[in-house]
Amino acid sequence: MMNEGDHSDSLIVAKMSRNRSGSPLRESAEPRGEAKGNTGETTTSRIQSREIMSSGLDRVRAKARQSRTERFTALLHHVTLEALQDAYSSLRRDAAPGIDGVTWNAYGTDLSLRLVDLHQRVHRGAYRPLPSRRRFIPKADGKVRPLGIAALEDKIVQRAITKILDAIYEADFVGFSYGFRPGRSQHDALDALATGLQRSRINWILDCDIRSYFDTVSHDWLIRFLELRIGDRRVIRLIRKWLTAGAVENGVLISSEMGTPQGAVISPVLSNVFLHYIFDLWANQWRKRHAQGDMMIVRYADDAVVGFQHEAEATAFLVDLRERFAQFGLTLHPEKTRILEFGRFAEERRKSRGLGKPETFAFLGFIHICSTTRTGKFLLRRKSRRDRMRTTLKAIKDRLARRMHESIPTLGNWLRQVVRGYYAYHAVPTNLQSLSAFRHSVQRLWGAALRRRGQKHHLPWARISRIADQWLPRPRTLHPWPEVRFTVKHPRWKPGALIGPAGFCAGGVR
Repeated sequence: MMNEGDHSDSLIVAKMSRNRSGSPLRESAEPRGEAKGNTGETTTSRIQSREIMSSGLDRVRAKARQSRTERFTALLHHVTLEALQDAYSSLRRDAAPGIDGVTWNAYGTDLSLRLVDLHQRVHRGAYRPLPSRRRFIPKADGKVRPLGIAALEDKIVQRAITKILDAIYEADFVGFSYGFRPGRSQHDALDALATGLQRSRINWILDCDIRSYFDTVSHDWLIRFLELRIGDRRVIRLIRKWLTAGAVENGVLISSEMGTPQGAVISPVLSNVFLHYIFDLWANQWRKRHAQGDMMIVRYADDAVVGFQHEAEATAFLVDLRERFAQFGLTLHPEKTRILEFGRFAEERRKSRGLGKPETFAFLGFIHICSTTRTGKFLLRRKSRRDRMRTTLKAIKDRLARRMHESIPTLGNWLRQVVRGYYAYHAVPTNLQSLSAFRHSVQRLWGAALRRRGQKHHLPWARISRIADQWLPRPRTLHPWPEVRFTVKHPRWKPGALIGPAGFCAGGVR
């Protein structure tokens, strides 16, 4: 039975049916026809088409590297049928559907015909994006984050345009920008931060937090920044359509006059472009002009950590940063943005002034702590954030409640994958204690579910431990020390290799 919200969503989709070509689709009872749709296309021709597409983007990359002021006036022709096919294949198969209710598998029926129709609509200007379906996901602090789930066709076209934008802007983005970039990960940003703290004379940390960043991005400024590099008006119009498509919440269409929709495929690259001009280039120039000591910058999406040798420079940078953001409609969170003493000499200096241990700060899911080795040398210790761990454990508990009556091997295989997935990100050096606490909590939740299922309130803990030992992997460090991995990726880096007194910029700059 359709609820009221779903009925309203269906009405909105019906009103926006101008985005459809009007040709009847195959009935859902028929088998998926992706293979049949490809009949007659040889493997050789498909490979050749993709090679042509790749070589076209390679020329865009080369031109972008050659000239930092080049405006690309012809880009939409890179959105080929092959590009749309690759975009469709790269999407998650199990992702939630958008407002149109079309899933990945359902769209795969008559895929070739659908993509041909989509390709034609994009190039003749008849393509119209649908509003995203707004859902809210809980945050670790108890608040919720709005998430926009786009329609499948919008995801496909956005993915194809994103590849074009990546080809251009990867030549522009600075080295200390890590968020949502090809070949870069959260651990690359964490490695750069740890290496900078170990090798540079960083004594003060500015922990930056932009208030509601994705909801406050100015559309006008974003388009102006994009037009510095993109002269193809058709691509600009597509991006404008996505920005202003709005969202449907509880059957009500909500317009979007600012911000980039969280969850949209194209949002990460658009947010990076915005912060590239607002923050990255400005911070790089500030460092060259004003920093007399070492200065370090690491940014991942809207999270940034800036390190300074001198407290006065950290304070001056923060004042200038607030003024800079205000010019473009952004604000720093007054409670979460702070300057703290941190680094190799922080504990010693604070002790000489009669103060306690250095404060800690959070970045990309880890708490960063000043510590020492057994020989008394400085050691950056990182441990998983407790609030994030509690959120993960709550999700596991809710899932166990729904799957309580499944067999132990079935639950064991599922929990093994969950624990391994957690280890894959959090198993960094100095974090074994947090990993052990996570595994112990999972074992406790599983034991509680087994007791409720069998109504055996006195199921011995030893029995639960034996079951857990059979299925749950033991915690162990999976990631190398950050300096080791950073040195492998940046073998020619030296503390004083860059121009000016500020010798370290995490990730390097051109």
